[in-house]
Amino acid sequence: MKLVTAIIKPFKLDDVRHALAEIGIQGITVTEVKGFGRQKGHTELYRGAEYVVDFLPKVKIELAVTDDRVEQVLEAITTVARTGKIGDGKIFVTDLGQAIRIRTGETDANAL
Repeated sequence: MKLVTAIIKPFKLDDVRHALAEIGIQGITVTEVKGFGRQKGHTELYRGAEYVVDFLPKVKIELAVTDDRVEQVLEAITTVARTGKIGDGKIFVTDLGQAIRIRTGETDANAL
């Protein structure tokens, strides 16, 4: 099993969710996060005062998948989330040692 973590632009969330639903992924966890990388932030004007926005809003998507579904999930996310501009985000894939569904006690692939 793998844990797929994707950091994407917020306006791409619905597109990614639909793409994952189309390939049969049922559960994802979404968190609103802030970060910076090569985008370096930008300057904004608020009530006449200029300030620098260093951390830009992003969305973190986490989903646990079986090993045989990883490539399909990665393809779906990268295809839909890509705008071709800096700041499109990143995807991290980590090994998932164990998963347990609390309600039924199912473990590992059955819990997904």
